[in-house]
Amino acid sequence: MKFHMKENGFETSFEYGTIQISGNEEYGFRPYQLMVSSVAVCGGGVLRKVLEKQRMKVSDMTVDADVTRDPDAANKITKIHLHYTISGEDLNEAKVEKAVALAQKNCPMAQSVIGAIELTESFSLK
Repeated sequence: MKFHMKENGFETSFEYGTIQISGNEEYGFRPYQLMVSSVAVCGGGVLRKVLEKQRMKVSDMTVDADVTRDPDAANKITKIHLHYTISGEDLNEAKVEKAVALAQKNCPMAQSVIGAIELTESFSLK
């Protein structure tokens, strides 16, 4: 990846498009937003695959991310809580609970931040 400096941040391009990144959200995505997005979407994507491998059809999923930051330590992210709201067929609460734990163990982004950021997860079925 290559990031190019712009007047109010940085820019990078990928096959899917260009991303503007800035410490000021008037000019682009803030770095912490991208980090939280990576953890949330990776977790949701892996969870979906695990559920489907267990023959539970997922018709819809949302991931709510609650972020805690420490203003006294460079505003670093100290905690991310992900709440999955899942709709689908044949969803078994006990199996979904195990799937959430398995997904965290197999999500590269979650594994990258565990130890530096407290990562907790919960879910509800629709």
